[in-house]
Amino acid sequence: MMDQQLLAKTFVELADNLVADFDLIDFLRLLTDRCVGMLDASAAGVLLADRDGKLRVMAASDEQVRLLELFQLQNDEGPCLECFRTGTPVIVPDLSTVTARWPRLAVAAQRSGFAAVQALPMRLRDEVVGALNLFRTTPGPSTRPPHPSPRPWPTSPPSACCNNAPSIAARCSTNSCRGR
Repeated sequence: MMDQQLLAKTFVELADNLVADFDLIDFLRLLTDRCVGMLDASAAGVLLADRDGKLRVMAASDEQVRLLELFQLQNDEGPCLECFRTGTPVIVPDLSTVTARWPRLAVAAQRSGFAAVQALPMRLRDEVVGALNLFRTTPGPSTRPPHPSPRPWPTSPPSACCNNAPSIAARCSTNSCRGR
């Protein structure tokens, strides 16, 4: 079971970040770090769409995942891209079974020590604005599901922080939302 104190601390930290000088990069970095600490994940990364709808790497729990996220974008294959395009979670309990689906990414992820991945859509209201990748070093189903409800978790930060623009990354052009 999830540590209740860590969960409470995480909610306080995330809420503390949603202030007038909201920094999206810091918020997303905290989100990836907490996903690793609280969920059945060894590493996490976040891709968000810019105003043209092109995905960008916004945060990663470590350099290895940041490089895998960039690899997905460069090769136009992988769970985050599929999740973003379909708006549905992508769950792969064993990366060795998807070499035909994502031939380059499956091999690269396994070489980096990862054996399983989950990609979850990030939404702003009903619009998919990005995806969260949760990587695991052991194959098999996750022991802690990332979302108990039918609505994919996590949702993006509240739109009030970023002035209702079409995408989170585009609204925060200087890596921080000023609420103007």
